[in-house]
Amino acid sequence: MPTFDYIIIGAGTAGCLLANRLSADPHRRVLLLEAGGRDDYHWIHVPVGYLHCIGNPRTDWLYQTEADPGLNGRSLRYPRGKVLGGSSSINGMIYMRGQSRDYDRWAQETGDAGWGWQDCLPYFKRHEDHWRFDAKQAEPVSAEFAAAHGGGGEWRIERQRLRWDILDAFSQAAQQAGIPATDDFNRGDNEGVGYFEVNQRKGLRWNTAKAFLRPTCYGRPNFEMWTGVQVSRLLLEPMPDGRQRCAGVEVVTPHGIETVRASGEVLLSAGSIGSVQVLQLSGIGPGELLQDKGVTVQHHLPGVGENLQDHLQIRSVYQVSGTRTLNTMVDSWWGKARIGLEYLLHRSGPMSMAPSQLGAFTRSVAGLPHPNIEYHVQPLSLDAFGQPLHRFNAFTASVCNLNPTSRGHVRIRSPRHEDAPAILANYLSTAADRQVAAESLRLTRHIVAQPALAKFKPEEIKPGVQFQSDEDLARLAGDIATTIFHPIGTCRMGRDDDPMSVVDSRLRVRGVSGLRVVDASVMPSITSGNTNSPTLMIAERAAEWIRASAVA
Repeated sequence: MPTFDYIIIGAGTAGCLLANRLSADPHRRVLLLEAGGRDDYHWIHVPVGYLHCIGNPRTDWLYQTEADPGLNGRSLRYPRGKVLGGSSSINGMIYMRGQSRDYDRWAQETGDAGWGWQDCLPYFKRHEDHWRFDAKQAEPVSAEFAAAHGGGGEWRIERQRLRWDILDAFSQAAQQAGIPATDDFNRGDNEGVGYFEVNQRKGLRWNTAKAFLRPTCYGRPNFEMWTGVQVSRLLLEPMPDGRQRCAGVEVVTPHGIETVRASGEVLLSAGSIGSVQVLQLSGIGPGELLQDKGVTVQHHLPGVGENLQDHLQIRSVYQVSGTRTLNTMVDSWWGKARIGLEYLLHRSGPMSMAPSQLGAFTRSVAGLPHPNIEYHVQPLSLDAFGQPLHRFNAFTASVCNLNPTSRGHVRIRSPRHEDAPAILANYLSTAADRQVAAESLRLTRHIVAQPALAKFKPEEIKPGVQFQSDEDLARLAGDIATTIFHPIGTCRMGRDDDPMSVVDSRLRVRGVSGLRVVDASVMPSITSGNTNSPTLMIAERAAEWIRASAVA
């Protein structure tokens, strides 16, 4: 059977970077396994194409959550990328690190001071290619900016290529409400309002497959990649000390089942849903659950699949007049043709849009020590994702609790790898989260009531001004809120004496040699913002540890 030094499961955000860094050593053979196909679907690369990728079996796992009590019994679509680049091929392209306090908290939660902000920052910078460092920029970067950012790496960050009058007005209104303007959300304190920076290059999506696989890895003779294959289980072998060792993987290919061995390490980078499924199907997880689902328990690890955290956005919709939004720009064939021509000629306009253009980080109520909510503001509105835009001009101000206290879980339904796991996020299951939801909706109304937006005569369509009490607003949040697609924490790292931690602070699976988890599932608590780029930082650090371990 074939043998590699490293087997990487999942060619998503973390897996692509790991493949690049580990295959840089010509003496190490690296195999990258991806259940999806290649990222050659044109809608992956056109920024607005996320509308055609989410909910598409060609690029999305098509997960659905369980009926959630906190959402008043609703089930949500739960997109996860099933293609080279993983969720970086279908996400909102927003470059966001979070707040320095997130990583300082990780240091406390893991007992490893090396996870603090100052230790993580160099690993963000290592692969960063920020537009301000481009030679063509007229103004040199300041020393302060250079201390926080990098240029020349693989992960491209650019300004958005369009602006909207209604979003400029919302920004001014936010400032009138006490939120300062900012031109950089990524220096450790992201408080402020401004346009998001995005992972694009010249108006095209920049996913991790472009950044880290092409052309670098494809030209290396020690690198091999299989697409359209799914890992059904890990191969575990007993060791003399009583522990298990992960010796390889069982792979379901179009030609049958193939076994592949790893002489070094197996690196599980299938994401907060997929990594849990692989571990549990392999007999690693809560023993009672595994037995109930007909899986032989190989290693009882109760934390596998627990601690699921996610950002839940509450979408407020305001109808406006005196300006155009995307709603009416696409209501005729001529409007769509103009938008398409602008993109074809200039790589700008609505087709270059990230799903959210304007962002804001602030406090849901005065007196909090740090921003605890994030806004994603869009010059459009619709009843729900995937449904048609409204026929009137409107904008949407979506707000999320950055640090939810609700916790959910991911659990296999059966011993079959073909069966999607059960996902229950338990949104709004704590009084604290319901309180922040109510406060957030009130703050949205306060911002919209500022003079800067008055000329557009905003009228609240959703949730509706008739809902005023905390109880009403929290219940309405359950009716209208949806995920921003940031699941983390289901294989969390933690202290050695923490029975619910799945990996140690170097991401090694507890009790199983030769196996690490390297993706967003290892985060012990969610970052204060979008989670894609923090996942890259985690992979950057893991690659360094893996290489050092091999030398030792």
